[in-house]
Amino acid sequence: MGWFGKRTPPLLGVDISAAAVKVLELSRFGPSYRVEGYGVAPLARNSVVDNVIAEVENVASVVRAVVKQSRTQLRQAAVAVPGSLAITKRLTLPAGLDDEELEAQILAEAQRHIPYALEEVSLDFEVLGPSPKYSKFVEVLLVATRRENVEDRIAVLETAGLSVSIVDVEPFAIEHALDLVAPALPSGGVDRTIAVADIGAMVTTINVFHRRELIYTREQSFGGMQLTEEIQRRYGLSYQEAGLAKKQGSLPENYPQQVLEPFRRALVEQIRRAFQYYLSSTAQRGVDAIVLAGGCAAIPDLAHYVEAEMEVPTVVADPFANLTLAGRVDPDGLRQDAPALLVACGLALRSFDP
Repeated sequence: MGWFGKRTPPLLGVDISAAAVKVLELSRFGPSYRVEGYGVAPLARNSVVDNVIAEVENVASVVRAVVKQSRTQLRQAAVAVPGSLAITKRLTLPAGLDDEELEAQILAEAQRHIPYALEEVSLDFEVLGPSPKYSKFVEVLLVATRRENVEDRIAVLETAGLSVSIVDVEPFAIEHALDLVAPALPSGGVDRTIAVADIGAMVTTINVFHRRELIYTREQSFGGMQLTEEIQRRYGLSYQEAGLAKKQGSLPENYPQQVLEPFRRALVEQIRRAFQYYLSSTAQRGVDAIVLAGGCAAIPDLAHYVEAEMEVPTVVADPFANLTLAGRVDPDGLRQDAPALLVACGLALRSFDP
């Protein structure tokens, strides 16, 4: 037990997704933070398949390049496992147990809730506080994943010359970063239900938070790769050329109407469907605001489009909007990449946990 909670600050946030590697270094700056450096670089196709790292050496090579690009001196890192690879369970246990008794109880509960032998998993727990329903009990968050999911990410970072201090879970990293996005939300997001639509290359993940606490998560098999492949097919480009043209906006005049508009409609439908699942599967309230994250969130006017279609206030994630930047950080580049750096930001913030 213990990977998820171990901490040795300061930490470099390293986010490995299906399409790219992102790294971020933050420092304290008065009451807030400063961006000291960051880097983003694409991964070769099939380096990560179904959230599983398939090519450790290839991914490590990209991590090494991105760390160099960021010009960071940090070598201790925090990395995350996708939510779909993790099992989370809230437990209600008697208060007043000592550490050994608490761990024994949690291991007994883990055997009930985790469909793998305990020797096959990495797990950790956090005592959340007194139970709101039962006196003399506490609520405990149990988090577990197959050991190989942790070991593969550690192998990648160690091969790249980094040491891993924390293995987190992506929705919790996003939860950590929400405080930096909150100023852009209605009423600063206070006491609100916020949905974060993280639009990845192949998967769009909807994480719903109420009062900054994760209450629902769902993956939809839809992402930016569909747009890239349509650009590739329509304009006769390679996959790499299509991705670059999409990011730089260097596409023909018919692109917005003939390619981008159908993609945006399909994306909104995926978000709408995820919300329908959320409302039908839980007794929770509706969503007060939507935050768009991931590489596709940088598509011009996407937030306005989603807001008009969903009739819910929508913003693009920019956790750095109110932060100071070190002189070596390109503000225009960071603004473009900000939505894709939300997980890396949450991981870097683990440096400042009490």
